[in-house]
Amino acid sequence: MTTPAWLQPALDLVGSNLYARAGVILLAAFVGAKLIDWFLTAVLKTWASFTKTEFDDGLIAALHRPIFMSVVLVGAWLALLELEFSEVYFQKLILPALKTMALIVWSIFLFRLSSLLLGVAGGLRDSFLLINERTISLFGQVAKLVISGAVIYFLFLAWNIEVTAWLASAGVVGLAVGFAAKDTLANLFAGIFILADAPYKPGDFIVIDSGERGQVQHIGLRSTRILTRDDIEITVPNSVIANAKIVNESGGPWEKERVRLRVGVAYGSDLDQVREVLIAVAAAQPLILDEPAPRVRIRAFGDSSIAHELLGWIEEPVLRGRVLDDLFRRVYESFSAAGIEIPFPRQDIHLKRAPDSE
Repeated sequence: MTTPAWLQPALDLVGSNLYARAGVILLAAFVGAKLIDWFLTAVLKTWASFTKTEFDDGLIAALHRPIFMSVVLVGAWLALLELEFSEVYFQKLILPALKTMALIVWSIFLFRLSSLLLGVAGGLRDSFLLINERTISLFGQVAKLVISGAVIYFLFLAWNIEVTAWLASAGVVGLAVGFAAKDTLANLFAGIFILADAPYKPGDFIVIDSGERGQVQHIGLRSTRILTRDDIEITVPNSVIANAKIVNESGGPWEKERVRLRVGVAYGSDLDQVREVLIAVAAAQPLILDEPAPRVRIRAFGDSSIAHELLGWIEEPVLRGRVLDDLFRRVYESFSAAGIEIPFPRQDIHLKRAPDSE
């Protein structure tokens, strides 16, 4: 790269002194860096004034140092060219050192940019299920790893280090680590898929096909913690729960849940009266919702009873045990007061006396 034509008159004033010429170039680079930085940031600030977000302000603040240092490093490159170092010394040491400084400056900018983008993503938690407190932290770690890996790769290239052997070694190490930590990796990927697919969220009541029922307390990258109705916390590995059938009692269009109370009445009972009593029991229970309204259905003709089912909606699944307990008591008391018989298994034993022997 040759010295810019607009700088040549200043270089002619200092003559052939190499250090003076290099100093002039460095000074010009410093002044030019200030002017370019001021111009670009002024233009960007004008553009940012038309927006209401804080992202553009943070971006402008983060661009100050990279722009300034990039121009200064270009000036340092031109200044060092004037000093007429040997080609080998320049290519093997000076130029890689300048590239390294440029990589450091812009890698710092990329780290700040990733933080700004994650801050913007944090404001979209209500719009995207994949974005929440845990995934933002995960995205931040992934961004740092990607940027760090890219910086290391380009540093190798800057210093003319062959990266093929290093990549091959990294691949072998990656395979060994993958086999050694396959369960951990399975849980990690399952956790990512759970966070992305969102079959449940913290606070939901779920039932796993193995029988556990409880409220989701925490969804981590390795496991999911569930608090049962006995106040016992169960930790389930994500690889297990990802392959299990899950019933989300809090899912669907709302969190309401329908409770079912099955009761049998004796044959010969007044079915209209039974229906009225059951509806009255549901109406008297304060936790049963008026909308959707409670209802009664006949389900089957049993061996000794007609099976009825009282259906009522509650606000949230956690109330189910308390409501069923109260409904059973109220049904028993109401049926007793109304003279409605709840049949139960009975056996009549007839003893026949054996005839006296002669």
